[in-house]
Amino acid sequence: MKKLLLLTMLGLGGLSASAQAPAPVKNAPTDYVKTKNYGLLTFFEQDAEVSALLKNDPELAQLLQKKLSALNASLTDCKDASCLTAAVKLTDDDIKTVSERLAALYKAGNALDKLVKLKLLPSGFYSLYKKLSPEQLLVKAWEQDAGSINYTIGVYAEGKKPNYPQIDSISYNVKSRAYYTLMYDASATLVGDIKGTKLFFEPAMQAALLYLQINERQDPANYEPMELNANKAAVARVKTIKWADYPYSNILVPGAGPDNLTSPLSGEGMLRCRLAVQEYKAGKAPFIIVSGGKVHPYKTKYNEAEEMKVYLMKTLHIAENVIIIEPHARHTTTNMRNSARLLYKYGIPADKPGIVVTDKSQTDFIMTMDARCQKELNYVPYKLAKRNSETEVEYYPVEEAKQIDPDEPLDPR
Repeated sequence: MKKLLLLTMLGLGGLSASAQAPAPVKNAPTDYVKTKNYGLLTFFEQDAEVSALLKNDPELAQLLQKKLSALNASLTDCKDASCLTAAVKLTDDDIKTVSERLAALYKAGNALDKLVKLKLLPSGFYSLYKKLSPEQLLVKAWEQDAGSINYTIGVYAEGKKPNYPQIDSISYNVKSRAYYTLMYDASATLVGDIKGTKLFFEPAMQAALLYLQINERQDPANYEPMELNANKAAVARVKTIKWADYPYSNILVPGAGPDNLTSPLSGEGMLRCRLAVQEYKAGKAPFIIVSGGKVHPYKTKYNEAEEMKVYLMKTLHIAENVIIIEPHARHTTTNMRNSARLLYKYGIPADKPGIVVTDKSQTDFIMTMDARCQKELNYVPYKLAKRNSETEVEYYPVEEAKQIDPDEPLDPR
């Protein structure tokens, strides 16, 4: 594997970059997709002491050889695509074996202990398990990453139904003969990609990343690193803000995708932007956060957040250093979650409320969205306060928003 270079990145919650997030190579999309989806496994790769511990464990080495043998055998034995994908997925027994080995290898003060305490816990990527013991958190983080790998393979190689089929489905007809050829070629390519690996999880993880790539689903990498690119001007301005001068920290505008492939921004998106500008000009907050990914319609080339930023700047004449884009959210739940993540990352006060400005229908939905968040995310990534009007509600971020979403590979964190 390529050694990943550390970027100078702004921390989560004021922590140093080395204490929180695996660092992708600049301008390498696959590395962003990996670090955002599989935080623990990327830490395993990057931490030399942990990596050596895992490579030298006989049982994990045996598991790796089993997976490599299955992959190689699939090229001669498999006559359909499902057989090829089965060779790279992690079985329940595989996952259990690794869980048991990690628990056995974990010792107070050793490399795994330091990884949990200095990286996993501060990152917040596995915050749903933060009340567990360090050993149990390590195991749960592994099981989450393993399940996430299998979910991605299931959707983007086997054609299983994702959470939102209309926007997130596989790009191919899995029943066609041509698809078998594509998957065979993917497996043959994978053999070369992981040649020489000593880490037990690489065959499955690299397969998942490859399937995302051939489906043109590199969404987590879009606009990264944002603090050095799309959000550079606004991030630089954060340090200059006198927060006491504003009742709110930010104005959040959720995206509204058009219903065709030719319109960059929907009429509804424009109206939401105009409402937000009214509040900004009234001095309500120093920043406008526009949130939305490449979502509607299926396989659109337009990004909701980017197009709203263009509209704000070119039509409504808002300065670039006022606008923060959040270009990854795919649903209202993740509009809220992802904006919370950026507040922590960019050092915007979490104890000061923001306001969500949108249309009445979506505001009504946000007021009753807790149950959907619990169902889809297993937590609520915000705390609502006062509803100011039919189109505006106050909100606060919560730390759980940093949790990786294992069944949302196009927007995991």
